[in-house]
Amino acid sequence: MGRFIECKNLCHTFIGPEGNEIKALDNINLQIDKGEFVAIIGTNGSGKSTLAKHLNALMLPTSGQCLINGLDTADPANTWDIRRQVGMVFQNPDNQIVAAVVEEDVAFGPENLGIDPEEIAERVEAALAAVNMLPFRHHGPHRLSGGQKQRIAIAGALAMLPDCLVLDEPTAMLDPQGRQEVLATVVRLNRERRMTIVYITHFMEEAVVADRVVVMQAGKIIMSGTPTEIFSMVAELKAIGLEVPVAAEISARLRQQCIQLPPAIITDDKLVEALCRSS
Repeated sequence: MGRFIECKNLCHTFIGPEGNEIKALDNINLQIDKGEFVAIIGTNGSGKSTLAKHLNALMLPTSGQCLINGLDTADPANTWDIRRQVGMVFQNPDNQIVAAVVEEDVAFGPENLGIDPEEIAERVEAALAAVNMLPFRHHGPHRLSGGQKQRIAIAGALAMLPDCLVLDEPTAMLDPQGRQEVLATVVRLNRERRMTIVYITHFMEEAVVADRVVVMQAGKIIMSGTPTEIFSMVAELKAIGLEVPVAAEISARLRQQCIQLPPAIITDDKLVEALCRSS
């Protein structure tokens, strides 16, 4: 389907509080195709959020390149086009809501672009429908749950008609139901619209739905593969301080007890199925 994101030897450095140079991103080489769903995982301070901010030119490379649909983020002439193509959703939904009524909040971005009011109304309706929040269009955001607020934030990004969504730990502040609502929304946008998704999370059970998982440590990409490939490496992930899906850890421990199980179990359903077959 073609390349959408390409990072070439991307580096980002800044000066720390003691005057020392800190390399937040260290020679990142990453390609993401149009329509791909990529999850990025890593411990705190691994560079995940810094990388996310490069993907819509909120931050610029110290060296190397970040290309979005062929556009270099370092060229100021490309900034607004890049930000139209790449929508951002952050961790705290309350920090992203700017209006007192849901539909007004979703309309905020297109209004600032001077888009015709009739087209704005169409965009708002389509965006709210896409996240299953159309019945709440006249509600105040303060009346919504955390998961609903985050879906409104996603709708606000969708109203800008992006080709890609970058979500930086969008479920970190949500309860389990809210996390499920947001993840289901993102999966649907990817599967039904073939929207490119870059999904940063520290919930490994969320990462298993991606097409590919990228693991970061100390500003570098140290692993990349399918969820099955990555989460089968239980010992390696735990050695760098990462959790693994519960099913992957349980199956690894059962194998240590000489219980015969298939090599690649990363979901609860697959674990239950394998245990039923082995009994």
